[in-house]
Amino acid sequence: MPELPEVETMVRGIARHVTGRRLLEVRRYPCRFRPIEITPSSRQIRRRVEGTAVSGVRRIGKRVILDLDSDDSFVIEPRMTGLMLVTDPPDRGHLRYQWRFVPDRSADLVDDLYFWDRRGLGTIRLLTAEELSERLGPPRLGPDALALAAADWRRLCGRTGRAIKVAMLDQSLVAGIGNLYASEILFRARIDPACPADRIADNEAARLSRAARAVLNEAIRHEGSTLSDGTYRNALNQDGGYQNSHRVYDRAGEPCRRCEAPIRRVVQAQRSTFFCPSCQPSREAEVG
Repeated sequence: MPELPEVETMVRGIARHVTGRRLLEVRRYPCRFRPIEITPSSRQIRRRVEGTAVSGVRRIGKRVILDLDSDDSFVIEPRMTGLMLVTDPPDRGHLRYQWRFVPDRSADLVDDLYFWDRRGLGTIRLLTAEELSERLGPPRLGPDALALAAADWRRLCGRTGRAIKVAMLDQSLVAGIGNLYASEILFRARIDPACPADRIADNEAARLSRAARAVLNEAIRHEGSTLSDGTYRNALNQDGGYQNSHRVYDRAGEPCRRCEAPIRRVVQAQRSTFFCPSCQPSREAEVG
């Protein structure tokens, strides 16, 4: 579930606790559930990172990046249920990895960072600077959704005739947006989710740019969305708050908060899309 706002919230939540801190040890936890992918081997990771310091924490798309002063970087991809935590995890059974730092008693900082993943879909990779650029730079990953102006959206949309909602989920086109926020952004922009991306007009691209920044920044301020399954939690193992502001996502059959027409749900590329047929009128494209 974690998308740009949730991952950005993770980054902000852990940054003050780990930036500038020296790694005492790293540990892969034994887990009887589905194992996550961690590369390279535990022995190689320990040899390369123990004694190094975290020089910075940042986000690339939907990934948390821990940059080390050795020029290596941990790349953590939470995917559906992964969490980065600086407090006790929801349970110990799904705990996957731990970073332990040299204790610092001069500030109110924790000494342990955890990766917890209930479904075991997340990944942890230690990459060199060259590997990081190769795997997460263009054309593998598109520009960040928060960085796009109207002209950027128009240019990117012009590359594909897929439905705009489907195109927005393509991380090689635009990085950071997932299923939830794509629906919310398109509602805010008053754009039919089935409209072919290459038919987006200049005024629609401008609305899309404004809507993307507004929705994503609002969600970041509210520390992301915790849905009914309770999967997403912030770095302190607390609920996000943006789910209370959703206009369309997971509200099928409920009245639109703008016009009171019932919200509809359709399936696009095997993913649920929520929209208001009145506020987002069809462009004669077939939803599918």
